[in-house]
Amino acid sequence: MALHRLTSVTMGVPDVTDTAAYYADFGLTPDGDGWFTTRDAGRQLRIVPAPTRRLVEIRVGADTPDDLSAAAARLRRLNVGADTTGTTLTAYDKPTGVRAVLEVTPRLRQAPVPATPYNGPGRTERTGARAPGIVRTGRVRPRKLGHAVIGTTDLDATTAFFRDGLGFKASDYIKGHGAFLRCSTDHHNILVLAAPVAYLHHTSWQVDDIDDIGRGAAAMLEDHPERHVWGLGRHHAGSNFFWYLKDPAGNFSEYYSDMDCVSDDELWTPEVLEGARGLFNWGPPPPPSFLNPEDLGALMTGAHSPAD
Repeated sequence: MALHRLTSVTMGVPDVTDTAAYYADFGLTPDGDGWFTTRDAGRQLRIVPAPTRRLVEIRVGADTPDDLSAAAARLRRLNVGADTTGTTLTAYDKPTGVRAVLEVTPRLRQAPVPATPYNGPGRTERTGARAPGIVRTGRVRPRKLGHAVIGTTDLDATTAFFRDGLGFKASDYIKGHGAFLRCSTDHHNILVLAAPVAYLHHTSWQVDDIDDIGRGAAAMLEDHPERHVWGLGRHHAGSNFFWYLKDPAGNFSEYYSDMDCVSDDELWTPEVLEGARGLFNWGPPPPPSFLNPEDLGALMTGAHSPAD
């Protein structure tokens, strides 16, 4: 596909200092001017001041300037304007106010990480040693940004902006409530959710395996049990293992591993998911605050218009 990865997101929060400290604890590396880097993909998160928490910008990698021209033409058919330079296209999703930037940039090539050996019935892959996951001592550092989830007051319009305008592909839908969209071979890089107000629900960060999900979450919760939201579990859409935590601004952050890969669009058929299947395959049930964050009422009464 012409688009090939989610390069970065910018989140706006009222308290930059506390939120930045949280993401440093989460395993991202501060890199100046509000930026944080991941282990494999460089600068992927920027935190900036904003009256209420929100997704300010999303940047997406494209292969060539021709890909930008094609996106501009698709956006015009949706009556969405776009500013194009030689290597970037900038457009705004009207319902959410999110600034989307397509940028011509190299594809990410992640070095393969050796698979962790697991023993199972009739299968002995590890003998004479403890499991690698329990002897690791280094802190967990996310490999890359996987996806962002945004609430929108107009599900159809925001889905069309990303899918029919920018060129994302549909992976799955939550009936009447959401759309899993991808700009890479990952199952989803954006999840658009119907909501009473535009807001950032969560960002999701790839780690090596399920052991690092558990180790990362345990370290985050050791002195801050209030950070726990939901996990450990496994999603149906995307198939990934997950654990969700909450930053001081109220945004959720997810450690994930083992995401579905869609390398051939013709071999993938989107499903329309209903009920619990749209949320998870196994794990504890999601708390009410995951489905309807506790500050949504405050965001609605204090929300600035997308144009602000």
